Amino acid sequence: MSGKKITILGSGIAGLSCASFLAKAGHDVTILEKNATIGGRARQFTTDNGFVFDMGPSWYWMPDVFEQFYQKFGHTTADFYELKRLDPSYQVFWEDGTGDQIPASMEELEAWFERLEPGSALKLRKFLKDAAYKYEVGMQDLVFKPSLSLMEFADRRVMGGLFKMHLLSSFSKYIRAYFKHPKILSLLEFPVLFLGATPEKTPALYSLMNYADIQLGTWYPMGGMFEIINAFEKIALEQGVKIITGEEVNSFAYAGNTVSESITLDHRYASDFVVSGADYRHTETLLNGKANYSDKYWDKRVMAPSSLLYYVGVNKKIDGLQHHNLFFDEPFAPHAHDIYTDPKWPAAPLFYLCCPSKTDPSVAPEGHENLFFLIPLAPDLKDDPEKREEYFQMMLKRLEQRTGVSISENIVYKRSFCIDDFKKDYNAFKGNAYGLANTLKQTAFLKPKLKNKNLSNLFYTGQLTVPGPGVPPSIISGEVVANEVLKAIQQQN
Repeated sequence: MSGKKITILGSGIAGLSCASFLAKAGHDVTILEKNATIGGRARQFTTDNGFVFDMGPSWYWMPDVFEQFYQKFGHTTADFYELKRLDPSYQVFWEDGTGDQIPASMEELEAWFERLEPGSALKLRKFLKDAAYKYEVGMQDLVFKPSLSLMEFADRRVMGGLFKMHLLSSFSKYIRAYFKHPKILSLLEFPVLFLGATPEKTPALYSLMNYADIQLGTWYPMGGMFEIINAFEKIALEQGVKIITGEEVNSFAYAGNTVSESITLDHRYASDFVVSGADYRHTETLLNGKANYSDKYWDKRVMAPSSLLYYVGVNKKIDGLQHHNLFFDEPFAPHAHDIYTDPKWPAAPLFYLCCPSKTDPSVAPEGHENLFFLIPLAPDLKDDPEKREEYFQMMLKRLEQRTGVSISENIVYKRSFCIDDFKKDYNAFKGNAYGLANTLKQTAFLKPKLKNKNLSNLFYTGQLTVPGPGVPPSIISGEVVANEVLKAIQQQN
């Protein structure tokens, strides 16, 4: 193959996306993956007793972003997996002991809003019209900018709509101008929890997430979220990308102001360009004084949470659960305080429970359930087996109380994953799960730059650079960085 030799570190979503675009442009691309299997945080594992667990992302939002990616390589989503819209989208257990199934139907959702707060259905339409505008501008314009300069944002469409984007308003304050009922507010604040900051510190721009949730819907790829990785791998291989697993890059060789080789325990990979889809901060520690940012810079970053995860197999069916379940049966403010203000293991955490076997019989043996528990935690806490088990029992007790179904004696598989595992498996800075918090001071051109300022052929992709954390942003990150590498190649020629 003609073209430049390009080495990509990491086979997560961003790495696979970037590799595919660069190989499609005619370059010789090799992905080096430290782990034994591809997928990064979106890996999957299968147990001897027949359970299939997705290890990370479990929400399929913004199906348009996936479809646009596939179409750029001559495919459509249906070429790879059956995509099913969930209805209800998810279920919420509240502090007052009640629970609500959040319908996919707009008409039914408006009726639910109206029952809680008369007049709120019309307000919801207005709110979503504004959110749709933010989604259109945000997902078509803002996220595709490399954010290397403030001037990138000085075009008429973005500048003209800047006021409407509410970049300087807090999300919390913004939604309270529309709604008052605490359940409505909790429902609307829920998607921004994935962004890694409290609603008070998240820009109102991110009401675009409500548009993604309510109008674009919550979906599931039959077979599990790893079907996305299978699809991305197939596309990468079709373009000629080589993927090598079990190869962790632990140093580099240099020629002047360029990286000449990526070095693993047993091999040296020469290349013209390097793109790190590995943890940005970790990559910087390997650069021998050629990093973009100092230790002090990184210590001042506001990180999104880490997580305690449990993968659990149960040998009976559990009534009262939906595919996605949010346990908002404890107050949010104290849990947020224990993540962001005074980092410690939370006293009474909110948690999330995914039960994909409600939708997909292939992920558990017949008559069994596949459960994925998640508690958001402050990063870099002391992590030990005793703490993990304590919090598992806490979640289990609340699950049994809310569903009325005892499952303690029916658990036939259990595995945990927490802060130390994020560090070990992904070299994650402070064991974070979701990258940098999407605060105003860490948005767009204020995020870590995708290009190394000291090494002309080193670039970064993934959740710690633009556009940010999450599966759809990671897809876009790969494309944005690929375009910047292609520009650099053009400039050389």
